[in-house]
This record gives sequence, structure tokens and C-alpha cells, in this order.
Amino acid sequence: MARTVVVLAGGDPPVAPPPLPPADLVVAADGGAARAAPLGLTVDVVVGDLDSIAPDHLDELRAAGARVEAHHPDKDATDLDLALATALRTLDHGAEGGARTAAGVAADADVNSGGRGEPGRVVLVGGHGGRLDHHLATFAALAAVAAPGRRIEAWLGAAQVLVVADRREVPGRPGELVSLLALGGPVSGVTTEGLRWPLVDFDLPSTSTLGVSNEIVTSPTSVSVTGGVLAVVRPHALTPERDEPGRVPDRAS
Repeated sequence: MARTVVVLAGGDPPVAPPPLPPADLVVAADGGAARAAPLGLTVDVVVGDLDSIAPDHLDELRAAGARVEAHHPDKDATDLDLALATALRTLDHGAEGGARTAAGVAADADVNSGGRGEPGRVVLVGGHGGRLDHHLATFAALAAVAAPGRRIEAWLGAAQVLVVADRREVPGRPGELVSLLALGGPVSGVTTEGLRWPLVDFDLPSTSTLGVSNEIVTSPTSVSVTGGVLAVVRPHALTPERDEPGRVPDRAS
């Protein structure tokens, strides 16, 4: 049976509570622990240098049984990167380990994540807004953990981001905007179903904006790639009123 880990990050919260799957583990990246209560979640692990979580809140979490993985402030990774590493160790190995980065864990993980038969799932909430460098680092961290057979997604502001390294069905409704962007390098063999401007075995450079402002026209909608990591962005996933059915997307915006 697949396992699902919800990772809570700092920055601005989503504009509305996102539809989250039942979580087998909730990992908070430092002050991201504040996201848990409004979402009805219980934090299992707190990871980071603990500079943004209130001390009394940390004490409460410890008293409730949460494990705390404290790191020195002069570390070589962001708190989110370390939290994702904890999530991957749970999915790929079912065990805790040392202070490794998410990219390091992903590099030597088995392709079949989260058990046999179904891919493991990591859902990030937060990591949007605040410092621009942290916002950009969120996408770098997501790209680093992507792998075939692993479901990675994020809720950032009003958007849902699906991180695709193989094939993924895309939720949504006709008329909804969807953008496709290469993460961390070129993406090969991009093929879409159900989008207004289809792609078939298309190689998308990391510098290309061609995939911005596509549109869902039929359901089911899917995106597949043969190499690289693709971000499928639903910019108005939590604000559907922003998508006007039948509107022609401005592909130059």
C-alpha cells in the first residue's frame, strides 16, 4: 500500500485549505508546523534549525510525541530540503536516517517508492511568498526529489503544482489554465492529452515559455514525459472563479 507524507513549509499559507489526502506522516519544516492545526493535521516530525518556530509551540509538539530533528543554522540545505529528505526516507526506505539532503536521498532511492504496486506520495503545503530566494529554492527542492514512480505535488498560494517525471493525470475542469515548465533542465518527450494546445513527444527546453497558459478542454487530462522533470501548474486551483470558461488564454502573459 502506498504511503503519503504531507510536508508543511513556511512562507505564506495557501489562499484556501487545499484538498489533502489522508497522511501517514506529517513533517514540518521548522515554522511550517504552524500550518498543521488550521488544516486539522498532527505534526509527527519537526525538521530544521528551529529559528522560525515559537519555542512554546515546539515544547507542545514534543510533549505530544513529535520527533524533532534539529540542525545547526550553518547548514548546507534549506529546512524544506531537509524535511523532504525525511519524507523520502519514509517512502523509499521506511526508516529514519541521518542528516541527508533530499537530493541525496532521491539519488540512491529505489524507483518504486512507497511500497509495492503504488507510488509513494509527497504533498507540500506552503513554501510560497516571503523571500524570493526561498520561493525559488522551493522549486529546486521539488525538482531534486522527483523520480519516476513517485508522486510529488505542492500547494502554493492559489496554485497546485504537480511535479512530473513520468506520467500524471491532471485534475481540473474545462476552461482552467494549466502551464507546463521544465524544472532544473530540459524535459524530453512531453505528451499531453486533453489540452487546447497539445504536445506530442515534444522536447521542452528549460528556457522555454511555450508551455505557459495552456487550457484544459477535456477530461481526463494527462501529461507524460520520457526524461527530465516537468512542473504542471494549475495557477487558479484554489480560486476557480479566476478561470472564465471559453476565455482565450493570453499566451504572451
